[in-house]
Amino acid sequence: IREMVLWQLPRKTPERPHGLKYRLYYGLSDGTCLVRFDNESGKGDHKHVGSEEESYHFIDVKTLVADFLAEIEKARRS
Repeated sequence: IREMVLWQLPRKTPERPHGLKYRLYYGLSDGTCLVRFDNESGKGDHKHVGSEEESYHFIDVKTLVADFLAEIEKARRS
């Protein structure tokens, strides 16, 4: 299951200087998350790959989607 949701916010904030809120998700039908990129409040831009979570440096939407798809490909090969 793959899902990409991006919202344009009414204004930029210190936490979301790019003015976007997003959630890009790839996982199994049983709900197991394999890859997720998001910027939930209090955590900023970050990604989850398996059980690992790390900071993510947001550049632009095109790069975000490319990085997400690249992580999916890595997950599929593992």
